[in-house]
Amino acid sequence: MARSVTAALNTQLTAIELEPFFLIDLEFDGGTLYFWTGIRPLTWNGNEYIGAGNLIGISQIAETAEVRAVGVTLTMSGFPAEIISIALSEAYQGQPVKIRFGAMSSDAVVADPYLIFDGRMDVMTIDDSGSTATVSLSVESRLIDLERPRLRRYTPEDQKTNFPNDTGMDFVPTIQNVAIQWGR
Repeated sequence: MARSVTAALNTQLTAIELEPFFLIDLEFDGGTLYFWTGIRPLTWNGNEYIGAGNLIGISQIAETAEVRAVGVTLTMSGFPAEIISIALSEAYQGQPVKIRFGAMSSDAVVADPYLIFDGRMDVMTIDDSGSTATVSLSVESRLIDLERPRLRRYTPEDQKTNFPNDTGMDFVPTIQNVAIQWGR
């Protein structure tokens, strides 16, 4: 699959020295949390990213030739209590997650980071040992929706859930047992 990496990012990726980083956007109802794999705050695209450094881990991001959902696991540890409280109190399942890959030069972002994963939060596990807390977040690709069963019925009630004024399905029960003789 062809990639639309900008020329500036491509130049940086082929340079002798490379300073790669990841940006992570976790959207919650109360607001979006922005993290990156550096150690200081970073402003990109008008958003302030919290430097998480080695405190954040990203599992392998796989890509397949088949059309199927592939997930990623984010592991975060050593975060302040207010961030952990967001994880405990906010409804997170199904909320958007974006992971971007970029490169830096002289502590500045070289080009627009490339979006390498776009999905939704699935399951969050919190391991609180008392002194530290580790949050493990499973993130699923948007393709997971293809695996969800679509349960629709040819009934008037089902049709009216999407189109309240539609009366086309009102006649289906009356024609179910009608014998139609063709060719006369």
